[in-house]
Amino acid sequence: MAVNARQSAPPPTFLGAGAKTRKKVGSLCSSCSPSFGSEDQAPEFVRGKLLSELSTWGIGGAARLFVEVRNREQLVSSIRHCREHNLKFLALGKGSNCLFDDRGFDGCVILSRINDMHENGCGRYRVGSGYPFNLLGIHTSKQGFGGLEFASGIPGTVGGAVFMNAGADGQETIEVLEAVEFVDTNGQTRELLKKQGELACSYRKSPFQGMPDLGAILSATFQLQPCPLSRDRQRDYLARRKQTQPVNERSAGCVFRNPGKGCQSAGALIEAVGLKGLRIGGAKVSELHANFLINTGGAKASDVLSLISVIKDRVRAESGIQLEQEVRYIPY
Repeated sequence: MAVNARQSAPPPTFLGAGAKTRKKVGSLCSSCSPSFGSEDQAPEFVRGKLLSELSTWGIGGAARLFVEVRNREQLVSSIRHCREHNLKFLALGKGSNCLFDDRGFDGCVILSRINDMHENGCGRYRVGSGYPFNLLGIHTSKQGFGGLEFASGIPGTVGGAVFMNAGADGQETIEVLEAVEFVDTNGQTRELLKKQGELACSYRKSPFQGMPDLGAILSATFQLQPCPLSRDRQRDYLARRKQTQPVNERSAGCVFRNPGKGCQSAGALIEAVGLKGLRIGGAKVSELHANFLINTGGAKASDVLSLISVIKDRVRAESGIQLEQEVRYIPY
């Protein structure tokens, strides 16, 4: 993917399920009746969905409400519904770069399953926000287009990758990103274009992270270039990742951003201060890659937060470098 956590107009958060009570969106509040085109298209809201089931970390309590959307009309109408009823909401992709609170989320979690793809055969792809980013990397490299080979090892969605400006192996999402369509907190669709200078990104940062009226990303358009080595490069990147990262463990990917030029990577800094294998509760610093914190079983958000705090303090004390989190903590 990841977005908004809204109640009395708080700033948005993009990220990327109990006893269950299912209701059509129109019946949640007697005073509203969102339009989805037809009754069969109306998504169902579920009460008490466990967020641990929506997180690659396997951590998180229950959401007050949960809804899965499969097209832009459902997403837009769900956001409008939340706004009209002063209900904070969170748009989610695959939950691969976020840490949910142990208490859950006291609002509505909107899961994007918008996974349509339109391609013109010349390296241009418009892809829904819920499309798996790793599959996009594999698909485009198979077709002989380069630029997203790195994506094949990233377990998120297109929306989350755009929001975080995901990258690896010397490549970044922004390098091939042409346009992003999104819905704001008023339920209006808008678009940012690179050619107009509206998609200025930096390392693991995008304009969407500081956008106060962002509701959720709808789609992204990529322009790739022919590359006869793209498939081989994609396979090499993925093989290397499997050898150096705990891909079979429950994690959220790299927890900290790399400090920058002239500095060791975050993983190397953590390893240098002897924290590989450190464990608090069910959370542990991976012994394969120190920038990964894994859920060894039964880990709580509080365990992960405590581990993050210890790592930051130790690295700062011994190297003078302040690590910055890449993973987003989603409060209750």
